[in-house]
Amino acid sequence: SETCDLLVVGGGYSGLWTALIAKERDPRRDVVLVEGHEVGWAASGRNGGFCAASLTHGLPNGLARWPEEIHKLQELGARNLDAIEAAVARHSIDCDFERTGEIDVATEPYQAAQLRDWHEETSRRGLAEGVEYLDAEAVREQVNSPTFQAGLWDRRGVAMLHPAKLAWGLKRACVELGVRVYEHTPALTLKPYGAGMAVRTPYGRVRARQVALGTNIFPNLVRRVRSYTVPVYDYALMTEPLTPGQLASIGWKNRQGLGDSANQFHYFRLSADNRILWGGYDAVYPYGGRVRAEYDNRPETYAKLAGHFFTCFPQLEGVRFTHAWGGAIDTCSRFSAFFGTAHQQKVAYAAGYTGLGVGATRFGAEVMLDLLSGERTERTELHMVRKKPLPFPPEPFAWTGIALTKWSLARADAQGGRRNLWLRTMDRLGLGFDS
Repeated sequence: SETCDLLVVGGGYSGLWTALIAKERDPRRDVVLVEGHEVGWAASGRNGGFCAASLTHGLPNGLARWPEEIHKLQELGARNLDAIEAAVARHSIDCDFERTGEIDVATEPYQAAQLRDWHEETSRRGLAEGVEYLDAEAVREQVNSPTFQAGLWDRRGVAMLHPAKLAWGLKRACVELGVRVYEHTPALTLKPYGAGMAVRTPYGRVRARQVALGTNIFPNLVRRVRSYTVPVYDYALMTEPLTPGQLASIGWKNRQGLGDSANQFHYFRLSADNRILWGGYDAVYPYGGRVRAEYDNRPETYAKLAGHFFTCFPQLEGVRFTHAWGGAIDTCSRFSAFFGTAHQQKVAYAAGYTGLGVGATRFGAEVMLDLLSGERTERTELHMVRKKPLPFPPEPFAWTGIALTKWSLARADAQGGRRNLWLRTMDRLGLGFDS
């Protein structure tokens, strides 16, 4: 058995940032972290390595949901990304961190028009600082694909990094500050215990004054939170290292991350050893919302992604893929994280990052620690923090609604972006499904 001031459940980015920041705020605080497998084992070690400043799953989503506080959210997100960069340097975390930005690319004429209109609108609102519109010639000067017709280059708002190395580095930093980390130790139950809480594991109980839950897509120990997220399985390929000639054929000298503008989108970037990571497109929801190891690989998606890759980069025909993987993303109906407390504010949780948690989890860690302290801060006063998304319905309604949404999104991509009645209704209700 263990006792501590703060117990952190989950050894992904949410838990690691929470433990690290808790010790940085108060070095005397006694912190324990438990993880059911290994640190970084799930989404924290398997993502594409895009570390975005956005706390709202992109500016369009944030502007649609929180227009009155979007400038504050943008400011907080930029400060959060700066703080991640500073922490990587301060703790000497070798995670291939590159502040190269990201280009949203258009591969259809209607997408190019939408990007141009969006850039004009955000410029009028004072939200386009550091973002440059690129026409077809300009975007192909950056990365040469015959499919690219325009782009928006956010020069400072996104960093590229090695996701597993970041998780391992955060673990080392936590241990060096005195956090006791127990891997292969799943948290089974959460119950009040005297003035604090007790979490049962297969090997004994951990008694803590306060608990922070960073379990994301895995079943939350606060049962009422579980209906707010569903697992969406995302898949990626990695090529062999490109030769100098292959790299020259596509340009990409500035090493930005890229993502296309379709509803069913791809994300892609260069690794430190000049492999191309190519992922996305399929977003697979298993019936019943189950999280199982057998869903982590999906050969039919790998084959589809490979075909799309060579459409984007025909000059790389013959390049081999050496790695493929998948994993579950914790998706909520508003696409960005939600927060809360339980057990008379002795327990805090954050979840629902919907694929953009590499950066936003650090902000979520600060929110959880603020909530546990009872402080009113600029973070806890946000509508985004105080309000929750709509929960997903039970089966079979969840699966039916998600399947209909996916079908409608695919049709919209094939029909010039035109959204059908189902999608327009979902938009009005503030609901969605995304990877």
